[in-house]
Amino acid sequence: MTERAQRIMEAFYLTFVDKRQDFIVQKLNNDGVAAAIRAMGDSFVYDDNGIAWFTADDFKKLADDVEAL
Repeated sequence: MTERAQRIMEAFYLTFVDKRQDFIVQKLNNDGVAAAIRAMGDSFVYDDNGIAWFTADDFKKLADDVEAL
């Protein structure tokens, strides 16, 4: 796991730090977080070269929007 991926997963798990999770639940959560990250990437506009241009603020705004659901 890359350091960046580890930080994302830690942020996710620290949200539930007071709850005990077994391996199966953790794997389901890992898959869910991965799917969410992919969906976030798909939500951005790509140019003709397949490059998406976005900023940290774009990610934070998207996270705020998801959190507000």
